Amino acid sequence: MIVVTGAAGFIGSCLVAELNSLGRHDLIVVDDLMGEDDPKKKNLTGKRYQRYYDKAEYLKLLKRDQFDFDVDCILHMGACSSTTLQDADYFKTNNFEYTCTVAQWALRNNARLIYASSAATYGNGEQGYSDDESLIPMLKPLNLYGESKQSFDEWVLANGYQGKMTGLKFFNVFGPNEYHKGDMRSVVSKAYDRVVSEGKISLFKSYNPKYKDGEQARDFIYVKDAVDVVMFLMEAASINGIFNLGTGKARTWNDLARALFTAVGRTPNIEYIEMPENLQSRYQYFTQADMAKLRKAGYNKAFTSLEDAVKDYCSYLSTKRFW
Repeated sequence: MIVVTGAAGFIGSCLVAELNSLGRHDLIVVDDLMGEDDPKKKNLTGKRYQRYYDKAEYLKLLKRDQFDFDVDCILHMGACSSTTLQDADYFKTNNFEYTCTVAQWALRNNARLIYASSAATYGNGEQGYSDDESLIPMLKPLNLYGESKQSFDEWVLANGYQGKMTGLKFFNVFGPNEYHKGDMRSVVSKAYDRVVSEGKISLFKSYNPKYKDGEQARDFIYVKDAVDVVMFLMEAASINGIFNLGTGKARTWNDLARALFTAVGRTPNIEYIEMPENLQSRYQYFTQADMAKLRKAGYNKAFTSLEDAVKDYCSYLSTKRFW
């Protein structure tokens, strides 16, 4: 049996889709759907699994050791990923403590655990982007979301669990099934309709003299590539530790915008707008995953280019299709 937490979310639902395509229906899916009108529910439509658990019920069973399924692997994607939310207690409970409970159950029950960390842990990048575990305690995230992920990575290291589970520092993941994320959606998702209808896109101005407007760079990774890595690690039970998960190649927001215009057959028209003041001091101007560690561990599949990924994603956005 495989447990997927955050299964109605973006990456979680894509993992369920891929597992189904591989013939795996022995899935327990966990999330915190808020009634019939929760937009995340659409991410599970058509997916095959044995049982759905509400997160609160799942946590209660774990804490009481009453979750009695024979679990081979837990893909723990359940977390709040908002980079703007300012609720430290919520992040502590929902991201850090929740993950600790899942990890402790996995250790007691010999279940493989693959959990989501984040590139947000790297903060402004002053320590670089190496996933060398000896460097992790020096990282300084710029927001509460990053701090919650950093706290769990440090908990893993402090307890010596890095040889018993696998953490993935997801960089800028984008792709189908993120429709429900509102302002936390990728720029491709948020800008698509306007690019199609008006032929225009808005990007943030730069407030760093080292970067021209739109030349701020991110390591954008297509969700299908991220899922491929998780599938590889799920099967490679001997590979543990904390790994970066990006492409290893930073691309600019201008590159992303041009790829989107090309994908929909429009001439690029980019305007640069002011960044909200609350983001200016917490903005990452550059991220690029050092992927040497994952490559050394045996993952050798090429990552999809930004242009090909955006083109494929637009085939979903054009009809609001789900994976």
